[in-house]
Amino acid sequence: MARWCYRHRLVVLVLWVGALFGLGTAGTSAGTDYSNVFSLPDTDSKQAYDLMAKAFPQSSGDTDTVVWRSSGDADAVTDTAVRSRIEPALEEIAGMRGVGEVVGPYGTKNAAQISRDGRTAFAQITFTDQANEVSKDLVQKVVDTAQGAEHDGLQVELGGQAITRIQEPPTGVSEVVGIAAAAVVLFLAFGSLFAMLLPIVVAITGVGSGMMATMLLSHVTNVPEVAPLLGSLIGLGVGIDYALFIVTRHRRGIQRGLEPEESAVRALNTSGRAVLFAGGTVCIALAGMLVMNLRFLDGVVIATSLTVVLSVLAAVTLLPALLGLLGPRVLSRKQRRKLASAGPDPAEASGPAARWSAYVQERPRSIAAMALVVMAVLALPVLSLRLGATDQGNNQESTTTRQAYDLLAEGFGPGFNGPLQVVVPGGADTTELVRTIRATDDVAQAAAAPPAGGITVIQVVPKTSPQSVGTDRLIDRLRDDVIPEAGVEAHVGGVTAVFKDFASVTGDRLPYFVGAIIGLGFLLLLIAFRSLVVPLTAALMNLIAAAASFGVLVAVFQWGWGTEFLGIGKEGPITAFLPVIMLSLLFGLSMDYQVFLVSRMHEEWVHTGDNARAVRVGLAETSRVINCAALIMICVFSAFVLSGDMEGAMAGIGLAAAVALDAFILRTALVPAAMHLLGRSNWWLPGWLEERLPHLAVEPAEPPAESPTGPDKDTGPNKDTGPVKTAEPVSTAEPEKSGTGGATVVHGFLRTVDGDPLAGASVTLVSRGGRQLDRVTSIADGSYIVSVPAPGAYTLAVTARGLASRAHHVTVGGGPLVYDVELTDDGAGLVN
Repeated sequence: MARWCYRHRLVVLVLWVGALFGLGTAGTSAGTDYSNVFSLPDTDSKQAYDLMAKAFPQSSGDTDTVVWRSSGDADAVTDTAVRSRIEPALEEIAGMRGVGEVVGPYGTKNAAQISRDGRTAFAQITFTDQANEVSKDLVQKVVDTAQGAEHDGLQVELGGQAITRIQEPPTGVSEVVGIAAAAVVLFLAFGSLFAMLLPIVVAITGVGSGMMATMLLSHVTNVPEVAPLLGSLIGLGVGIDYALFIVTRHRRGIQRGLEPEESAVRALNTSGRAVLFAGGTVCIALAGMLVMNLRFLDGVVIATSLTVVLSVLAAVTLLPALLGLLGPRVLSRKQRRKLASAGPDPAEASGPAARWSAYVQERPRSIAAMALVVMAVLALPVLSLRLGATDQGNNQESTTTRQAYDLLAEGFGPGFNGPLQVVVPGGADTTELVRTIRATDDVAQAAAAPPAGGITVIQVVPKTSPQSVGTDRLIDRLRDDVIPEAGVEAHVGGVTAVFKDFASVTGDRLPYFVGAIIGLGFLLLLIAFRSLVVPLTAALMNLIAAAASFGVLVAVFQWGWGTEFLGIGKEGPITAFLPVIMLSLLFGLSMDYQVFLVSRMHEEWVHTGDNARAVRVGLAETSRVINCAALIMICVFSAFVLSGDMEGAMAGIGLAAAVALDAFILRTALVPAAMHLLGRSNWWLPGWLEERLPHLAVEPAEPPAESPTGPDKDTGPNKDTGPVKTAEPVSTAEPEKSGTGGATVVHGFLRTVDGDPLAGASVTLVSRGGRQLDRVTSIADGSYIVSVPAPGAYTLAVTARGLASRAHHVTVGGGPLVYDVELTDDGAGLVN
C-alpha cells in the first residue's frame, strides 16, 4: 500500500482533499447538535428528573440571568431611580427576535427575585433556542443592552450558558498555538522546512476530517460539547507524533543510501506498522470507557476514536504520497550536500543520548531512586482528589458570568446558584417534610411549589456553594436521614445532585476501568515482547504516571496553585469524567513510547543475549525521538489552556504533565534503570506460556541498507586515517552460540591501546564480492553491532580518525560472533 500511495501520489492527494472538503461542506451545512447527557439510570437524581419532566415540561429554550446590584450611596433596586434604568432595558430585550420571555423582579409574584437587603435583584431571560443554537450576535446585543443600564453605584452582569458563548476565544486559537509550537520543535529536530511541514499537514488533515465527521454524527447520537475539543486535542498530538516516527525513519533510510521510494516503503513497513499498532491501542483504550456505562462518555469515545483512526489513516496513506512529492528534499540542503559528497552516513546514536544511556547503565540504583522520589512527591496531592463538576463560579474573575455568579451568591447565599429539588410523587402531604428540611443543618431556604399532576417539588437552597463538600453532605443527609424519617417517597434532584451522582458512579466504577486497561496493556506487551517482566514493569509505570499526573491536576485546579496565573479561573473539584478520559489517553500514549523504546531493546536482546547492551543501545537510539515526540505533545496539550473551556484546560494540563513525566522521567530514566537492575529476568517467559502465546510482530526488523554504488567510501583510502590495509587471514573467534542458518550479527567493543572506549569509529561489513552489507558507528562505550545476512566469510573494516585502518577476514557461524578490536597507531589487532 505504501508503494502504491507513493507512486500514485496525485490520486491520493485528490482523494484526501476531496474527502476533507466534502466532509467540511456537509458538516457546515448540517451544523451541530451537541448535547450533554449527565443523568444516569438507577440513580436518585435521574428518578427526580423523570418525574419533573412529566409534571413540569420544560421550555425548549435556554434560560439565562441578568443580575444587578446597587452599592455605596446608590438607591435600593426597588427605588424609582434604579427601576427607570433597568425596566426599559428588560423591555427592549424582551422585544428582540429570538427572545421568548423575560421575567423581572418587579411583579407581585416575583418578590423572591430581590434579595433581603434590597441591593441585589435578577431577571430571567428565556431564549427560543438552546444555548448552542442562539446566535452570538443576539447574545452580544442582550449583554450590551443590559449593561447599558449601568451607572455609578449600579452594576449589571449576566450569567447562563448562552452568555458564555461571547466569552469563548475565537475558534481554533488553542489548535493554532499548539501547531505553531510543534512546528518550531519539528524544525529544530529536522532542520528542514519541508520535513517540518509533513507531520503538521498530516495531523491537520486527520483532525479536520475527524471534527467534520463528529459534527455530522452529533445529529444521530449524543455527542457532548467537550467531545470535539478532546478529539482535536488527542488527534493533533498523535497525528504529529505518528508522522514524526515515520518521517524520521524515512530520512534515516535516505541517509543510509536508499532511494527515496524504497526508503518510504521501508519506513511504512517498519514505523508504519508500529503506528498502526499504537493507533489501535489508543482506540482500544478509548473504547475501554464504554465499560463505565456512562452515556456522556459514549460521545467522547466516538469523537476521539474517530479522530485517531483518521489520523492513523492519513499517516499511512497521505504521508507516503507527500514523501513522493518531496523526494530527497525531505532532507535539508546541508544534509543533501553531505550525502552527495561523503556518501551514505547512517544516523547512529551519539552525543547526549548515548552519554545519558551510558550514565544510566553506570548508576541504575541512584537514578531509579531519584525518579521514584520525584514521582512520589508529585503524586501526593492525588490523596485529596475530589470529583465533581465545574460551573460559572470557576470562570475568570473578569468575565460577566463569574461576576453574575458572585453577585447572586452574595445577595441570595452561596447555595442559590445550585438549588436542590426534592420531588414527591403521589400527591402526598409535604407540610411536615418541608418543615423538617428547613430545620436541617446547611439548609438556607425550603419552599414547596403548587402540585402538578400529583407531583410536588420542594425547592431547597443550601447554605453552601454547589461545589462545596457541605452541599454533598446535605444531599446525603436528605436521602439517608430526612426523607426516610418523614415516611414519604421522595427523590433529590437538580443539577448539583445530578453532578454528585455522576461523580459517585464514576468513582465507584473507576477501579474496574483501570483494571481493564491495565490488563489489556499487559496482554498486548506480553504477546509483543515474549516476557512477563516487561509488561509488569509497564503496568506499574502507567500507574505511577497516572498518580503523578493527577497529583499535578489536583494541585493546579483543585488547590488553585497557579490557576489565575494561567488564566483558567477559580479552583474547584476535578471534573468527574476527566479521570476516565485522561487514563484512556495516558494508557494509549504511554503504550506508544513503551513499544518504541522496548522494541529496540528487544531487538538487541534477540541479537546479542546481552541485557545491559540491549537496554543501553535501545535507550541511546530511541530517547531522542521519544523526547522530541513528547515535547510536541506537551506543546499541543498545553495550548488547550487557551480554549476557554475549563474541561479542555484540565485535560490539556493533565495530559501535558502526564506526557512530560512519562517521557522525561519514566521512559528515559526509571524504565531503563529498572531494566538494568533486573538483568536477564527482563526477558524471562515460562516455556509452557511461550508455546501457547500467539506471535505478534509489532515492527519487523529493518533489512540492512545497501549502497547502490558498492562499498562505502570509508572502506577505501582515507586521507585522515590512511589506506585500509588487507591483513593476513586470522583465526576467528568462536560464535557465542550455535544455531541454524539465517541472519545474525557481529558485535563487540572498540578500544584504544590504553583500554579506553573508542566512540565514533566506523565499522563496515563487506561481502567477499566487495558489496557493502552494513555500516555502523561505535557509540559512547565503544560498542558496535553489524548485521550479517547469513553464515559465511566476510571482511570487517574498522576506521577511526587519527588512527590507521585495517580490515579483517571473519567467518560467521550460525549465531552471533563476538569480535572485540583494539586500535593502535599501527593498525588493529584482535584481542578476543
